[in-house]
Amino acid sequence: MLDLIVDLKKGKRGAIAKAITLVENDQPEAKKLLKKIFKDTGKSMIIGITGPAGAGKSSLINKTAVALRKLKTKPAVLAVDPTSHVTGGAILGDRVRMSESTDSGTYIRSIASRGATGAVSRSLRNSVRILEYAGFNPIIIESVGAGQTEVEISNIADITVVVFNPHTGDSIQTIKAGLTEIGDIYLVNKSDLDGTNQLFDAVRDFIGASERNPVILKTSVKKNSGISEFAKTLKKMMADKKKLKKEKDLERLETELKDIVLNNIKEKMDEMLDSDKTFSKYLKKLQTKDIDPFEAADKITKSLVK
Repeated sequence: MLDLIVDLKKGKRGAIAKAITLVENDQPEAKKLLKKIFKDTGKSMIIGITGPAGAGKSSLINKTAVALRKLKTKPAVLAVDPTSHVTGGAILGDRVRMSESTDSGTYIRSIASRGATGAVSRSLRNSVRILEYAGFNPIIIESVGAGQTEVEISNIADITVVVFNPHTGDSIQTIKAGLTEIGDIYLVNKSDLDGTNQLFDAVRDFIGASERNPVILKTSVKKNSGISEFAKTLKKMMADKKKLKKEKDLERLETELKDIVLNNIKEKMDEMLDSDKTFSKYLKKLQTKDIDPFEAADKITKSLVK
């Protein structure tokens, strides 16, 4: 464990990979590791990049990471992938599309979302801590663009970026789906395609008028346009948001503590119910329809929580 921590501090890739694997599998070893590094975490800015599938996020992040390195930052990328149903691991297509930024020294890792709300937050929070300890800043989190994950990521991120492209279908309808409240920056990506100006105007009219006054930009990986402006905007925003980060982190730690406590209680309750006579008694009554589910649950709860 000590060797792993020493190598992590040096930013060695093998150590980072090993540490994140520990965290993802939630082993007791991960708790030992986090105990050792926790004090030296919480200093990096976290950028969440989300948006509908097909918006071109991976290629955009690839180019943006290169541009951020030129601005003297040290970015790392965590790509939250849909879980592969065969292996339970992450689908690694993103890493193929991000080879350019990897070559320039950016650390990229895919994390399986495992389909469970909360599970994303847990493995993400701790993977972020490992990358912070290893000296990366900012840490970019890319979401798959699957509903709940986007909101979870906006809770973890200091800066949230929402990416659209002109060919994601009925644009304004897509935009209305929960993404309008979370973005600090909105990007119309693939801006070499037809329909870019209409989408840009629609985003500006629909979202730009809000009190939050988000930044709206056009980017094109194909034409390599808008990327350096986006990277500069991010760097400036990282400096501006630093003041708010402390306050946000206090809230996040409270949320995390509640999550862990509730999770611990749930695990204990599951164990208790498996061996609880009252539970099996009322379960039988429920199965024979002698009692309804609510009454059964109330009686079991009263017997457990005295």
